[in-house]
Amino acid sequence: MIMDCTKYVGKCACGREHTLETKKVVVEYSAINKFEEYMADVGLANKKRTVVYDSNIYKLTEGKHIKADQEIILPAEGLRSEDVLIEKMMEDLDSPEVIVAYGAGTIMDFGRYPAYKLGIPFVAIPTLASSDGFTANICSVILEGQKKSVPMCAPILVVADLDIIKGAPKRLVTSGVNDILSKYISLVDWKISTLVMGEYYCPMVADLAQEALNIMREAADKMAATGEIDHEAMTMAQMKSGLTMQLLNHSRAASGAEHLMAHLVEMHPPRFENAEGIHGECVGVGTFLCVKEYHRLAALTPKAKPYKPFSNEWIMEKFGERLYDGIVKENANDVLATFDPQLIVDHWDEIRELIATIPSEEEMKNLYKAIGSKYRPEDIGIDPSLENEMLQISAAIRNRLTLVRMCRVLDFD
Repeated sequence: MIMDCTKYVGKCACGREHTLETKKVVVEYSAINKFEEYMADVGLANKKRTVVYDSNIYKLTEGKHIKADQEIILPAEGLRSEDVLIEKMMEDLDSPEVIVAYGAGTIMDFGRYPAYKLGIPFVAIPTLASSDGFTANICSVILEGQKKSVPMCAPILVVADLDIIKGAPKRLVTSGVNDILSKYISLVDWKISTLVMGEYYCPMVADLAQEALNIMREAADKMAATGEIDHEAMTMAQMKSGLTMQLLNHSRAASGAEHLMAHLVEMHPPRFENAEGIHGECVGVGTFLCVKEYHRLAALTPKAKPYKPFSNEWIMEKFGERLYDGIVKENANDVLATFDPQLIVDHWDEIRELIATIPSEEEMKNLYKAIGSKYRPEDIGIDPSLENEMLQISAAIRNRLTLVRMCRVLDFD
């Protein structure tokens, strides 16, 4: 399947003009055999090329490598998306005209980050479909010790060879499922924010995110019932979701309160030092916590209360000295202080209707269990006794309006 990205660009009914760096997305068996043809299609034939792998992927894809003017093979052990590590790699670049990242999510950041810094094109060859970052123009990278999502290059071309992707372990497949099922929460968070504070909303982009969610849910249901993994559908769902980030130039449609759980795990604040898990696994835990919490809140009646910023004492207690300055800076201009909390109360019936579109706790639990997903705190090394705090702590990581964040200006009967 080849995705026509041009149909999403141009003047939109939302009033904005959308653009995409990505010109072509290929999701097919044996796609790597036509890689040079696809490069020519997007105007990158004969460009000086650096191809970046990690050592594991380099071995696993032997016989399926592409031609390169320079190959960089990074040690897989301990590799992470961190500015210091990426900039160290950049010292070895031999003046490329295009960077090709061949691998999983971390390797993609070793492609898009330097491409952005150097002002050159970036091409993605994903080897699995464990998250929706492959077609995104956002880089989730550790900057000065704190996890940040920052604008970077999107790939001009994505070539996803399903013969390679189908070899991924089941754990990575279910991680990818979790990353897309999280849209049950992120889309509701976005719509609620639009209701209460008039945040910009694009129906076309929301529909694209919903389409990705529907495709993945159908594939997940099939997997749960039969054990069959529809790699083409699952991969295409990831690609469509990633495009929403390009179209908006931020991750609003793809990332809400649930995604902050992954950042919490990666940042390792006090009491979460032993937390671990790949991105989608952590997002799955966040999604399930939100499913339970949002349905619980929908059954209650809120009252508005005055806004109070996070106290310095609370931030120090929850995040520790290492992360303190970054959290203080992130929340300096708290979105909660920009509107009257009574607006949340006034729209509570509509918020309830939105929450009603989220599957029930029981439905999600049964699905996660049937496909072997991680969805509980203890599945990612977190003490279950911390469950009641996890959402509120993670909400402080990003100054984005979500229903979880709104609870700071609400009391409930």
